[in-house]
This record gives sequence, structure tokens and C-alpha cells, in this order.
Amino acid sequence: MNRSPDSSDIFLQELSGVAPLIQDKVVLKPADLTPSEAQLARREAAARALAFDENYLTEEYVDMLDPNDVLSFQRPGVQHGVFRKLRMGQYPSEAILDLHRMTVREARQEVFQFLRDAVRYDLRTVSILHGKGEKANPPALIKSYVARWLTQMPEVMAFHSAQRHHGGAGAVYVLVRKSDRKKQENRERHLNRRG
Repeated sequence: MNRSPDSSDIFLQELSGVAPLIQDKVVLKPADLTPSEAQLARREAAARALAFDENYLTEEYVDMLDPNDVLSFQRPGVQHGVFRKLRMGQYPSEAILDLHRMTVREARQEVFQFLRDAVRYDLRTVSILHGKGEKANPPALIKSYVARWLTQMPEVMAFHSAQRHHGGAGAVYVLVRKSDRKKQENRERHLNRRG
């Protein structure tokens, strides 16, 4: 019986007499560690993008509110008495942010930074003056975005439209969460009372 050569037999036949090369020297070329102008430009653009991306507040469409709508929000865990005092304006505002005459993009950045700073400086109650936007097109534009942004930020424990003498429907009281440092101080103070 005659067998036809398969491809592996042909391959081995072709390789007969081939000897491996012996290479025991590798030449290393020192790498140029200085980045090119293009690399520097890409790094700078990436750093700007990261700084911009830190702000997660939406710029997309939000449901529009009426200029006279009352804003109200309370996270689980916020005591009803604390929320009632916030709603009644019984906590003094430790800082005020005025958003009048700002664009949505400017207001977005200001609200984000303002609330981050409030936590960093241990401010518990702040106010934001967003205005009613009755003459804006569409009406209550900034107010609608502020209402959405405040619910997006974990720094915000509760908020409510201000009392009339503090701006009424054109302003909002915001209860800010405690900083980690303040939480630790409270724990230590309560432990000292026990022992």
C-alpha cells in the first residue's frame, strides 16, 4: 500500500539540515526618557479631562419646574425634627452661594465646588440663591437644575425652599453631611461620656 506524504512529513523534510542560530549578545539601546511635545500635549489634555470629569452633575435635560414650586428633599436617616428646623429656617446659613446671572454650566461648577468646600470646612447648613427665573426662557431654568443637582450629591442630606425673608422660592436651605473628621470627633465625644 502506497501512502501519500502528508503536510507534516513534507515540512520535516524541508527542515532537514537547518541549524539554529546561536545569539548570546543583546544590544540594548538606552531609551530616550524625555517625552515628546505630542506626549506632553496628550498628558495635559488627559489631566484637564480628569479634572473636568470629577464633576458628575448633569448638564443634560432636566424636568422643568414652575418658578414658584417648593423644593423639598430628605435622605433616609435625617431626623424629622432636624428636617423641620431646616424647613423653618431655624439653622443659620454658614455660607451663601448666589447663582444669579450665571449660565447652567457656570452654576453647575459653582454648586459642585461650593458643596465640596462646605464638607471640607465642616459647614452644616448653607443656602443657595438660585432665583425663580420668571423672566428666563425657559422659566426656572437654574432652579430646575439646582433641584436635580442637589439630589445627585451625596454631600447633601436634605434641602428645602427658603422662608420668604430668606428668598422664598428663589432660594434653598441645604443640610450638608458631616465630614469624616467631625464624625470621628462625635464618636470620641460619645465614648468619653460612657467611660
